[in-house]
Amino acid sequence: MAKKSMVAREVKRKKLEQQYADERAKLKRQVLDEGLSEEERREAMMSLQRLPRDSSRSRQRNRCALTGRPRGFFRRFGLSRNILREIVLRGEAPGVIKASW
Repeated sequence: MAKKSMVAREVKRKKLEQQYADERAKLKRQVLDEGLSEEERREAMMSLQRLPRDSSRSRQRNRCALTGRPRGFFRRFGLSRNILREIVLRGEAPGVIKASW
């Protein structure tokens, strides 16, 4: 089980990312637009840097939905490897079976 503070931090980052998504996308388009003057692009870049760091999508970490574990995460299920194994062995994940050869 992950620390509650770490899980809460991820929730905060997700909320900030959603809050600033439109503004961040608009500023990124301006920075990459070669039709704008150098000064306008520089101003857009500075505005982008003034946004909160945690509003960036790349700062989020995938975590298990049940335990909050950050490592061994399977995107398809949204679970960590430990919990996924338990669920599969109980037969609660449809279409997934344990491999044997």
